[in-house]
Amino acid sequence: MDPALQAFLAAAASFVAVILIFGALYVFCRDPNKRRRTEPTRNRPETRNTRAIASNTELSSITVTESATFDPSLNRISMPELVDATRDFSPELIIGDGSFGMVYKAKLASGVSVAVKKLSADAFQGFREFRAEMETLGNIRHPNIVKMLGYCSTGSDRVLIYEFVEKGSLDQWLYDTSSASDMAESISWMPLSWVTRINIVKGVAKGLAYMHNLDTAIIHRDIKASNILLDANFEAYIADFGLARRIQGSHLHVSTQVAGTMGYMPPEYINGATKATTNGDVYSFGVLMLEIITGKRPNFPFKGEDGREIRLVNWVNDMVVQERYMEMVDANLSKDGLKEIAVIEYFKIATMCANENCIDRPPMNDVVEILNGIPTS
Repeated sequence: MDPALQAFLAAAASFVAVILIFGALYVFCRDPNKRRRTEPTRNRPETRNTRAIASNTELSSITVTESATFDPSLNRISMPELVDATRDFSPELIIGDGSFGMVYKAKLASGVSVAVKKLSADAFQGFREFRAEMETLGNIRHPNIVKMLGYCSTGSDRVLIYEFVEKGSLDQWLYDTSSASDMAESISWMPLSWVTRINIVKGVAKGLAYMHNLDTAIIHRDIKASNILLDANFEAYIADFGLARRIQGSHLHVSTQVAGTMGYMPPEYINGATKATTNGDVYSFGVLMLEIITGKRPNFPFKGEDGREIRLVNWVNDMVVQERYMEMVDANLSKDGLKEIAVIEYFKIATMCANENCIDRPPMNDVVEILNGIPTS
């Protein structure tokens, strides 16, 4: 073959080879992009969902940030707003020490005054438990129960927002504690009248009866004077549901643990019972009734006539046996126009509720009806 022709064919073959190589490289580099662009879209949400699930799992256990309001008149309240409204939870704004946390008075940007409880870190073990409990309590609506307005949660910080009740706790008005004047907002302390005390007792009874008779009952487990708040008209509101738990039908005796305050706790709790029931609330209510009429704290023993220390319930039982009813009435309570028959009936109901035998305590619905029969004048 002619050398010139051979050289030409070799050059042509080389050229074709180079073209093929560049073509292959082009196809190789172009197809993956094309495949990524035309990949079925049904695969992409799975990837995002997986990331979202992983993210949600992480948030639920470490850094959940969430807020909710249960009152349509309020906008969603953020943690920064609460920090600002409480001056970074200043001790100067503390208005109470409830179960599982301190309570602060706060004025929101909207001008609404609220009570803010900052929960201690061990109040709830997990965020799901916390949110479920808040949803339960946020749905409670009754004239004698403090309304939960919402909550905020950021990481381990959890804050509850309640309506603000003007005159503070019953405890402050029974005993004229040092903070009573602050809570009463410049209204000087005065002893509660017989009519006011009866109305307070009736309000607490109605609130408890409502909770106990929901489709899924709720027990409070810490009824006491400091957990009863009074508004401008001295109407009673049950507060502090930090210890409340729902009773799930047949699981009445397994889903609810014992808790409470010494002096108000029923004897079955003190003697080793591990399950709380609505009867426990009835006992605490009976003790509260005794405290309201006698002006004596149930959690502090005092000296009896024989000089020995005695607790309120035991003292009342001894005095009832001797029919010394009027002698038990709070010395601060004016006895002008107070009928002994009304006092006797009052003690009868209170001791019935504070019966040592839990099965002999009346349900709160019955207590409400009986209380309506007590004369107030």
